[in-house]
Amino acid sequence: MSVVFITGSSIGIGRETAYWFAKDNWDVVITYYKNKEEAERTEKKCRDLGAKEVLVLNLNLKDNESVDKVVENAIEKFGKIDVLVNNAGVVYSKELEEQTDEEIEDQLRTNLEGLIKITKRLIPFIKDSIINVSSGAGKRGFGGLSVYSATKFGVRGFTQSLAEELEGVNVFSVNPGSTATKMTNFKGVPADKVGEIIYNAATGEYDIHSGGDIDVWDLLQ
Repeated sequence: MSVVFITGSSIGIGRETAYWFAKDNWDVVITYYKNKEEAERTEKKCRDLGAKEVLVLNLNLKDNESVDKVVENAIEKFGKIDVLVNNAGVVYSKELEEQTDEEIEDQLRTNLEGLIKITKRLIPFIKDSIINVSSGAGKRGFGGLSVYSATKFGVRGFTQSLAEELEGVNVFSVNPGSTATKMTNFKGVPADKVGEIIYNAATGEYDIHSGGDIDVWDLLQ
């Protein structure tokens, strides 16, 4: 059975992505940071949609021990990961002068450092593909999103470099624009549409070279 590991999958894009894999009867690893109840709701629906096995794990991407524990638990359960979706992220929409050091660190450590660390630990077990969720703000800068944008540009650079290092594993950046999630006060493209594109990217539906960008807005035209 195929296994997908999705960070930040208790709500939003991650949750909707999990549903797409569940509908295709994949085993699903769901991770959450704070909201266990939402993660359990996601788990239930994944099972209802057809997932054979669903593993729910608490993950703090800023904590090395948490990252280690989650990887250990997932591999102990499944022995492999076919697809890794690095979706977890945080944003503070305010100009740089207004951001605290803690807010800057939260974005850098969650969106980029933590993504890199969990990918590193999972690489020996990944069989097919790695999907890194970047952003339209990872392709051009926006006022009020300077730190967030820096992390998402970093995600794309990491994707391109990692693709040069790995053989037999495809690595892509999926770049959503404004998406209807908590992060945007539920304004924008339905998260389900983005989840579908991530699922399609992971399962080889797009003719794109490893390391490339998949821009959500182009596929919705």
